[in-house]
Amino acid sequence: MAMRERPVRLRGAVVGLGMIGRHHARLLQAAERVDFAGAVDRDGDRYRSVHDRSLVFESIAALMARGAPDFAIVAVPTDVHLPVAEELVGAGVSVLVEKPLASTAEEARQIVELCEEHGVHGAVGHVERFNVALQEMRRRLVDGQLGRIFAISTTRSGPFAGRVRDVGVVKDLATHDIDVVSWLSDSKIARLAAQTQHLSGQVHEDLLLATGALESGTAFSLMADRVSPTKVRRTRVLGERGMLEADTLTGDLFFYENAEVGIEWSTTQQFRGVSEGNVIRYALSRDEPLRVELETFLDLIAGSPEADVVTLERGVEIVEIAETVIESARTGRTLGTTVVG
Repeated sequence: MAMRERPVRLRGAVVGLGMIGRHHARLLQAAERVDFAGAVDRDGDRYRSVHDRSLVFESIAALMARGAPDFAIVAVPTDVHLPVAEELVGAGVSVLVEKPLASTAEEARQIVELCEEHGVHGAVGHVERFNVALQEMRRRLVDGQLGRIFAISTTRSGPFAGRVRDVGVVKDLATHDIDVVSWLSDSKIARLAAQTQHLSGQVHEDLLLATGALESGTAFSLMADRVSPTKVRRTRVLGERGMLEADTLTGDLFFYENAEVGIEWSTTQQFRGVSEGNVIRYALSRDEPLRVELETFLDLIAGSPEADVVTLERGVEIVEIAETVIESARTGRTLGTTVVG
């Protein structure tokens, strides 16, 4: 009987032990393919995420003094993504940068250039791509289950947690959905119009409503806020054969069938009515999206050509679209975009 080949182990670290960084630390310490090199946070390990206290460092320099890791996950506030990436990439460390890639498109482009200059791998942590409900939704859309797609809508709402103060709801939350609407439909965003509100006394916006069209002709709408009393994460795709709805909090995917109803009125024979058809809740095998994202990034570092990460280039495009959303809200204009979906 042939021996099963053991996976190559990589030394990995996390920079930032906040609300998302603590989960990255948990997964790195449990991953079979990873030797945990440590975690960096100047405020220490306030959530007690790291088992070995000697592996919590106050600075990247202190981490590097123990030997540079193969890769690091950047989970610090967005406005310091660039300087942290400069320090890591300059030392030859590959990086998985939490979304958004940077505070501005210009800084995002600098991160891409850094990785190219130093020949290291890079990706962006858009974790919704790895949610089983959205992955299964995309598979069914590609297979043509809905036929022609009419519209895609997303809702991403919840209370203000106080964890993000360096960017508003557009770059904090809506960047997920800016990516998702193009990824699900394999189509570029052609134009958009947006409105934002400042409701909680913060410098940045905390509510967004945006509508637009993809190059395919599909309409889309995004709603994101940090002022709702309940947490909602919902994506709906409406097509000629019905609607798919994903709840990414629970990993559930539903199909609402369009039961066609013929119309007898002779002057409207060219139209078809719609009525409620069957409703299906698909049985999906669930895995933690953050873990799937990590495993995919490890595949990239290991040289797999099939590692379907969110690329740094795509991360730049998402930040560019987010800036277009903010500009549309500021000017009250519908704006076009040439950004690739």
